[in-house]
Amino acid sequence: MKYKTQWTKKEDIKREWYVIDAKDQILGRLATKIASLLIGKEKPEIVPNVDCGDYVVVINSDEIKLTRGKENRKMYYSYSGFPGGLSEIVFKDQMTKDSTKVMFDAVKNMLPKNKLRDSRMNRLFVYKNSEHKHQAQSPKEYKL
Repeated sequence: MKYKTQWTKKEDIKREWYVIDAKDQILGRLATKIASLLIGKEKPEIVPNVDCGDYVVVINSDEIKLTRGKENRKMYYSYSGFPGGLSEIVFKDQMTKDSTKVMFDAVKNMLPKNKLRDSRMNRLFVYKNSEHKHQAQSPKEYKL
């Protein structure tokens, strides 16, 4: 009798919905957990070339924290492509401007840089407060 390795196909994937509360959480540790859920690392049927991850809803992104006083030292850079087009903003100012961008950038940089990254990022939803519009999917609360 020959044994064959089962290879997960796109049709066999069952995606779950998770809600993560970011209140008083450390940004980097939270981003690694979210990236792991988006990839699907906890699932036994994960394969490297198929996107097996879940949907993740992050609430309370205004209350994310950093360690050891990095609020004044961590910088976010953007470059327009033109000479002199480099702009930088401190973490504390970025949080007052748009705290969801901080979470998106942290998770995006933790995902592998390949073709699947955009489709994984499309399954991440970040909200500033505790209200979200994904109640119909009946998401499970994910404890960290």
